[in-house]
Amino acid sequence: MKKKRLLITLLIAIIAAAGWFGYSQTHETAAQKLTTVTIGYQKADPVDISRARGELAKKMKKQGYQVVFKEFQDGTALTTALKAGDIDYARLGDVPPVTAQANGMDFVYIAAGADKVKGSGIEVKKNSQIASVADLKGKTIAYTKGTSAQFMIIQALKKAGLTTSDVKLVSMDQSAAAVAFAKGTVDAWATWDPYTSTAEVNANAKLLVDDTGLAKNRDFLISSKQYAAKHQQVSKLLVQYLADDMDWANTHKTALTDMLVKMLKLKKSIVLRMVQRRDYSMGKVTTSILKEQQTIADVFYAQGLISKKVNVESATLQ
Repeated sequence: MKKKRLLITLLIAIIAAAGWFGYSQTHETAAQKLTTVTIGYQKADPVDISRARGELAKKMKKQGYQVVFKEFQDGTALTTALKAGDIDYARLGDVPPVTAQANGMDFVYIAAGADKVKGSGIEVKKNSQIASVADLKGKTIAYTKGTSAQFMIIQALKKAGLTTSDVKLVSMDQSAAAVAFAKGTVDAWATWDPYTSTAEVNANAKLLVDDTGLAKNRDFLISSKQYAAKHQQVSKLLVQYLADDMDWANTHKTALTDMLVKMLKLKKSIVLRMVQRRDYSMGKVTTSILKEQQTIADVFYAQGLISKKVNVESATLQ
């Protein structure tokens, strides 16, 4: 009798083990079938919004893709990672792709976002005697080299009849620029949200001029030309799902504000100001958008900021 019970117990154990093995194998096989897609982003950009919302990853998984998000500090780090193959896509501003192309990087534009003209510009203190861009002559302006702020300041000075030789430009990262501006060691600061909103709320600042008529400061999604050519369906899905999330962002400003407050760890009043003065989108890179990028490339070449002429249109899949 004892032998019979032992045999039954052993048989049940074998069946259970076989069942678990089959379950485990089935799930491992299903997981192995997912193709990894890695996207590089910067904090609070459109890709980060999609990451935090979670819908894009779910939708991509249903299509057979496992999305991995990697955060980077700036455009240079993103382009370096993309070139090395560490990421498949990179979310950048408008200037880094131009400089990357000038440096010989072989990539293509996948998608473009809405402009951010209202939250980008030149900040001065509210009590400053600087009342126009022309008043910046002889003044010190903080900016970050290789960003949309660099292009914007060139265009703003030109419109006012000035050149970069008429002012003192000091390139520093955003954190250092924020401190310098707050302490008054620079007279003005060329930057973008959330830094503009933060300065306005915390440092008694105002926008002397925004990017309207100067620069667009768009978001771009780019990929290596080799990867993009082989994964056009992946790109199509990503653009579609990113667009869905940007539609959500436009129609759920309260929820978006709460999300960004947690992500950025900033006051709600700062984030609310930022959110209220911009729209979100992600879609096709149109001919007019390519012309905007070409203008940046031409200006940078004329200024000696890049060493060779760039044909922006060549950075697309024909």
